Formats: sequence, C-alpha cells, structure tokens
Amino acid sequence: MIPPEAVDICRPMMVRYSRNLQSDPMTAADFRRIALSLEGVEEYSHAGLPAFRVGGRKFASLASQAGGYGNLMLTLEQQAAFVEEAPEIFLPIPGGWGKMGHTHIRLAAASEDVLTGALRTAWKLRIDKNAKTSRKNSRVAERNGVTDKKRRKRRL
Repeated sequence: MIPPEAVDICRPMMVRYSRNLQSDPMTAADFRRIALSLEGVEEYSHAGLPAFRVGGRKFASLASQAGGYGNLMLTLEQQAAFVEEAPEIFLPIPGGWGKMGHTHIRLAAASEDVLTGALRTAWKLRIDKNAKTSRKNSRVAERNGVTDKKRRKRRL
C-alpha cells in the first residue's frame, strides 16, 4: 500500500517518472493492479464497468478499456500538464467530461512508471477533495446544530 503522505503534490505526478520506452505496454490488468495498490482503494462496478474509488468517491475507471484507455479524474491544470508533456499517452475524454478534467491514458503507450504516477495523481486529488468536503460538511453540520449525521438529530 502506498500511503497518501508519500505522494509529492508539488508537481504533476506523471512528470516525476521517466518514460521508459523499453517497458512492456500496460494493460487493463496493470491499471487495476496499480490502482488497487494505492491505500484505501476499492474496485466497484460503475454502469457495469470497472471503476476505482477511495473514501467512497471515484478517481479512475476502466470504462474505456475496450478502446485501450484507462480514465483518470484530474483537474484541468493537471490534465493540461499531462497532455502537454506526453500527448502520445494522455488526451482529454471527448465532450463535457474532458472539459472537467477527465482524461484518457493510452495504456499501450504508457510505461508502468507513467501509469503509476498518473494513477497516484488522480488518487491524491480525490483524497484531498474528500478531506476538504469532510471538513466543510462538519462545519455545516455544526452550524446547523446537527450532531448525528445518520439520524439528522439536532441539539436541543
């Protein structure tokens, strides 16, 4: 398991890894193996296709594996950095999803290091968003006097 604190968020993760052109092409099985090696990740079925979540929220999927892609949920800035550095590996998902940072990774073109870095980036982003949302929800509940989130009981 790779702990969240081990991930350097100063730069996009993919750029920290060399592109080893001699490595074997990555597959959906490699994507799955690497995603599940990250701390707290579970695989589930999203619309009948494999997806990966941490803290109950999706950060990657194999929804496009038939086309040879894995999908990553990134920020627009991360997406732009990945596409600029390695356009032969990364491309925005067509349509509205791509305009929100959802990014294809061409599995056959990616080395294991690049795929690992890209998955770590999406995973770390989701962990950070989960923590931010959790803090926000706690403040809202406190402000509204909610003490038990499951039962929505209020303090008297």
